[in-house]
Parts: sequence; C-alpha cells; structure tokens
Amino acid sequence: MGIADRIERLLREAPDDAEAIEHHGVWWSWGRLRACAQTADEALRAARTGPGARVGLILDNRPEHVAALAALLAGGRCAVVLNPLQPADRLAADIAGAGVSTVLGGSDHLAAAGLPTAEVRAVELGRDGAVRSSGGPDLVRPGSGPGVAFELFTSGTTGPPKRIALSYRQLDQALASAGQAPEPEALLLPSVSVIAAPLVHIGGLWGVLSALHTGRRMVLMTRFSVWPWVEAVERYRVRAAFLVPAALRDILADDVPRERLASLKLITSGSTVLPAELADSFYRRYGIRVLTTYGATEFAGAVAGWTYALHEKWWDRKAGSSGQAYPGVRLRVTGEAGAVLPAGQVGRLEVRTAQSARGAGAWVRTSDLARIDEDGFLWVVGRADDAINRGGFKVRPDAVRRALERHPAVREAAVAGLPDVRLGAVPVAAVELEPGQPRPAVAELLDLCRAELLPYELPRHVLLVDALPRSPSAKVSRTDVLELVRAALAEEALTP
Repeated sequence: MGIADRIERLLREAPDDAEAIEHHGVWWSWGRLRACAQTADEALRAARTGPGARVGLILDNRPEHVAALAALLAGGRCAVVLNPLQPADRLAADIAGAGVSTVLGGSDHLAAAGLPTAEVRAVELGRDGAVRSSGGPDLVRPGSGPGVAFELFTSGTTGPPKRIALSYRQLDQALASAGQAPEPEALLLPSVSVIAAPLVHIGGLWGVLSALHTGRRMVLMTRFSVWPWVEAVERYRVRAAFLVPAALRDILADDVPRERLASLKLITSGSTVLPAELADSFYRRYGIRVLTTYGATEFAGAVAGWTYALHEKWWDRKAGSSGQAYPGVRLRVTGEAGAVLPAGQVGRLEVRTAQSARGAGAWVRTSDLARIDEDGFLWVVGRADDAINRGGFKVRPDAVRRALERHPAVREAAVAGLPDVRLGAVPVAAVELEPGQPRPAVAELLDLCRAELLPYELPRHVLLVDALPRSPSAKVSRTDVLELVRAALAEEALTP
C-alpha cells in the first residue's frame, strides 16, 4: 500500500477519538484531523483542483497544515510546498513563480503574500481547524506531470534554491528502503514521533510522512527547543528520534541530564555535515547511538546511512563515515571522465536507486566528492560544485572548516568563496564560538590553519560570530556568510 492509499485509509477508518498530533500540549484526534482534511478537500474540489492538480501549500508546523497535506496526497494532487519562514516579498515571488491557481496556508502568511488575488485563490487553514476559501480565478491552470506528489525547494545554502519534483513512486520507495512499513494488522501504533524540523524541509516532511505511513502518533513542535523536546521524549518514552547536528550541540551545551533521555536508543541525524567528534561526544555522554545518513531532496530522503547493528560493530573504526548504502541502493565513485574509481579514491559520488526520478536502472551523478572504502563505507569529503578557485588552485571549503573547528573555542565554522578581482575568489570564514570559552584571536586561528593547510588554502578573512546564519533546516547558509563578511569588510572590522 502506497503513501496516498495509506493516508486515504487513515482518513476513512481511524477512530474519531484516537490521538493523532500533539501541538503545544493539546492533542488533535483523528476525528478532528479528518474533519479538517475533508473540509480542505471540499474547498479544493470547489476550486476544480482534483487529482494531478498543482496546489500551493504554505507549510507550517501545525496540525491543520498536516491535515491539508493529507487531503492533497489522499486526493492524488501535487503539493507545491512554499516556505512560511521567508520574508513576505520572497514568499509572494515564490507563489507567483509557482504558477498555481490555489494556495493553502495560515491567515497571516496568506495576507503577507497579498492573497487572495484575481489570479490566485486563497484557502485559509484556521488554527481551530476551520477552512475558508476566497477569491481566485475561474481558469484552472495545468496540472503536474503524472504521479507527482510534491514540488519542493532545495535548501539554497550555496546558491538560489532549486525546485525538485518528487513522485508518489519515489516516496513509496524511500519509505520502503528506510523500513518504514505499516504493521500488517495495525492501523495505528501507540508509539510517538517527535518532529521538530521544519516541514518545508525534507527532514521534517519525512518525519510526518513516515509517521502517517506507519500510524504513529506525532508530537509536532513549532521549532526545535531543547527543553520542550526533552520533555516530549521523557513523557512518551520515545525510542528513536531525528535531530540535525545543531540540535545535538544544543543538548550537549545545555547539559541535559542523562536519565531524562534514558528511553532513547538511537538518534538519526542528517541534512548537513555531522562531525565525528560531535556524534561521538553525544554517544559517550548519553549512550545513545547517533546514526548519520546521506541523502538529498532529489532522492526523497536518505540513500545511505548507519544502522544500529553497523554502529555496534564498526563505529570505533569508521567514525566520520556516512555509513553504507541502504537496501536496494548502489553507490560508486567515478573520475572526471566517468571511469569507476577503486576503493579509497576520491571522486564524484554516483547513486543508483529507485528513489531517483530516473528510476532504478539509472546512475545519478551527484555534486558530492566522496570515497568508498574496502568495507563499503561512504566518506563524503566535500562538494564538487563549491570548490573555490583561487588563482587556479582549488580550495575545498570543508578542509578549511575542519582545520578551524580543531580549536576548542570554535563550535562550528563555515567557509565560502569571496569574489576577488585578481584571483577570481578567495576563501573566507565565519566562526561560531563555544559559549563560555575564551575568545580566540583571529591570528591564533590562522596559525592553526597554517599547521594543516597549504598556503593557498588559508582563509583571507575570518569573522568571529555568536551564531552562524542558518536556513530553516538548520544548515549554515554560505550565501548569508558571505553577506556577513562583506558587511564586516565594509566596516573594516576584520583582521586580515
């Protein structure tokens, strides 16, 4: 049973009084979720947006938005996911560029985007579960391609976001590869998933889809915050969770008592680089295995990662790896001319999986530089498309980042290429400091880099900040890092 059929069955058969989603301490029952989804479906039908129609969804971390998502998927529509966390003018521009005739969202975001208009109908998702439709055109715009479930934007941390189409087939395969299958005899499960990532990011969206597919209850947080998350884990005796690396750092920094996380057996982490030292520190502190994953929006989730059994056997020897290919997935590394490289050599990572838009028979060349060792473990070393060309010499930002992060006062570093008239580009860095540590001098950080890097790899400028700029998925935004460096240079606040 695919995700669309599964959600349709839940909306039809789940008991009215069964708990579905907890939000800010209040449970939405399946009866309440069903009523909201049905009303949203009726509004969409009235707008002549049936199966295959592209519908904008300003997707916030709220129960009524999950209900609208369920209505879209159960009805075979395509959800064009729009980010509510961006400025109003960018949201309005995204809606205009999406080419949809109907947009669902909260009243505040619809109003901020100037909806409804003569071209776009607004379907308001009320916090009480009510659904109200207004405005819009008489003409229905073309639908999506066959079987498209989502159009999602990539995170856009290294440049302008790209719109990615994901099919129902890809979602079904990704759920199967990750072992997220419903129990044969159970419509609903008593277990709970705590979802703290933004639903507009594949990590948060995956959390909701996997919970719906398996019938788990959800605790849906507006955003990650250490102590509310800890309270949810403790209250519902959660055994597995997903957290981005920044959240792991926050838990360690807040010194959460070990006994409050005693129910957790594993934490899956993804969306950005997870330093081996961070994963190991968390494991040593709490006894919770942190399982790194590798994936991309284009694959509808992860295609490789650690399992509990792999962690037990290999962690001490393979810490820092992204794990092994998931069942049904094949990985290889190729050179610039496309030849397959032997184990241990660095090249472009290619993936063959039914989770890709091209199907199970096609190799997909990624932008990641990686190696695969003799035991089949994947090691991602950087991206081919973010190398900084400094006067003909290639600088890998991750190499500079790792050197800076060796300093005990550095919590996290980000490196980007700043355009330079003479050299083309030069590496610059922003460094987020550990709270409570003595503030290092920039010269001290550069001396550390000199011990590990080639002269042309040294960052031209290093900016010390209290917090690095991040995207909604908690990835560091390199485009915003460059803006910080430019602003500091304009004020002559940097030490070269």
